[in-house]
Amino acid sequence: MFNNIGINTLKTLTYSISIMLGCVTASYAAVVPPGTQLAEKQEIVRNNGAEPASLDVDKVEGNVALNIIYDFFDTLVSIDNKGNVVPRLAESWETKDKKTWIFHLRKGIKWSDGTPITAHDVVFSWRRLTDPKTLSPYGSYFVNASVVNAKEILAGKKKAEELGVKALDNSTLEVTLEKPVGYFLQMLAFAITSPISEKVVEKYGVKWTQPEFFVSSGAFKLSQWQVNEKIVGIRNPDYWDNKNTVINKVTYLPLSSDISDLNRYLAGEIDMTFTIPLESFASLKKQMSSQVHITPILSTYYYEFNNKKPPFNDARVRQALSLALNRDIIANRVVAQGEIPAYTILPPRIGGFKFKKPDYESWTQAQRNEKAKQLLNEAGFNKTHPLTFNLVYNSSDLHKKIAIAATSMWKKNLGVIAKIQTEEWKVMLDNEHQGKFDVVRGGWIADYDNPMAFLVIFATDQTNNTSSYSNKDFDNLVRKAGETNNQGDFQQAVDILTKDMPIIPVYYYVNAILVKPYIGGYYSNSLGQVATKDLYVIKH
Repeated sequence: MFNNIGINTLKTLTYSISIMLGCVTASYAAVVPPGTQLAEKQEIVRNNGAEPASLDVDKVEGNVALNIIYDFFDTLVSIDNKGNVVPRLAESWETKDKKTWIFHLRKGIKWSDGTPITAHDVVFSWRRLTDPKTLSPYGSYFVNASVVNAKEILAGKKKAEELGVKALDNSTLEVTLEKPVGYFLQMLAFAITSPISEKVVEKYGVKWTQPEFFVSSGAFKLSQWQVNEKIVGIRNPDYWDNKNTVINKVTYLPLSSDISDLNRYLAGEIDMTFTIPLESFASLKKQMSSQVHITPILSTYYYEFNNKKPPFNDARVRQALSLALNRDIIANRVVAQGEIPAYTILPPRIGGFKFKKPDYESWTQAQRNEKAKQLLNEAGFNKTHPLTFNLVYNSSDLHKKIAIAATSMWKKNLGVIAKIQTEEWKVMLDNEHQGKFDVVRGGWIADYDNPMAFLVIFATDQTNNTSSYSNKDFDNLVRKAGETNNQGDFQQAVDILTKDMPIIPVYYYVNAILVKPYIGGYYSNSLGQVATKDLYVIKH
């Protein structure tokens, strides 16, 4: 889930006969400008938008949980703010054949309980992630990375112990791929690959994420978890890069109401919001422009169909609903914070590519509506037999406003009756994975800066494929594109998605939040991540 390292640069890094990066400086640090007076109290309160379903690295999904995982755990490598692959838990790595990778862990790295972090922990964690018994939403992640035997393990045909990852000793890890993957290092920068402590998980089982048992590898460790109230992280003195951390305490709030978020920010109770209320955006930008931060991110807002459930197993129904949705109004009038109308799943410039736009993007909305009526009528729905379904979204003022706009458009343009209903974040995720929905609000932030980060979630065998979409031609093209990293292969895959329309792309996100002027070091990367360890509180 990391940002823009260019494709050519990435190939250079990946395909070098021997890559040794031990001399590169740390990827992140709180860089305090000379002369800056720091506040005596180095504590930050961040709204995180919802209650995370879990803090178990192998069982989380979505930015609500990953925002916290990102602060509590380190990956082997990372992507810095300039897009370079840099060391984290691994101080160096090399490959001679582009398929076998050797990673050397930093000397003396420790868990937050003071015990050593070893290559055996990495092996344990990646096996656990891939083991179908874990039921991880990212169980197919190392399948996509082409790690040896990952596909067979996920399918239950081989044991997790046969995954192509091995501890050569306590500080040396060997990873074997079935074929070269041009963005492999980027994939290892995603928080889901962070190792967890084998000893702690084996000892406490599902209870290991409780504060009294929790151990982490990042700049912060879990101090409190009061469900639906707050999660508190305190500075981890055993963190390998603790000398470059300034913040001593970070509190994450689960406020789903944009208004409550703003009110508590204005009252001085929150230092960083999760969003900015739509109706307040213009006035806040005018009155508090220095506190409004807007960053384009590689993320798409969409509505996801249950492709197995009639009538959404009919592509004509999916296409009709997509065509009748006026994206310009939603992006530029309903949301209006700099979002771009989306007509495909892929955000602009992802991976450095520029893809051909679908034909219907250049049509007028009247033309789209006319085609939508034709398709819906062919599928058997009309004024006397209207299409009726439930549209689900997770609790949020923003999602509610967009849902109201979307359902109004469908009713006006097609006579469709869409009933909106809200669910808590955890409930919605569970229902998605169980297929208990008609149409549901979705959103995806790239796990790494490559089209594959989006395309793979629609492949038949993917654990993230909650839309239940399946097309063999698409699967084959995605598999081929993963090998070639070729724009033509990606384009063909996108064209199939445009035709089949398993989801309705609505707009491409920006990260729009409020940050107090006394918070120094703020930076949001192209994947929408803000590392608390980069921040500091200025005297005020």
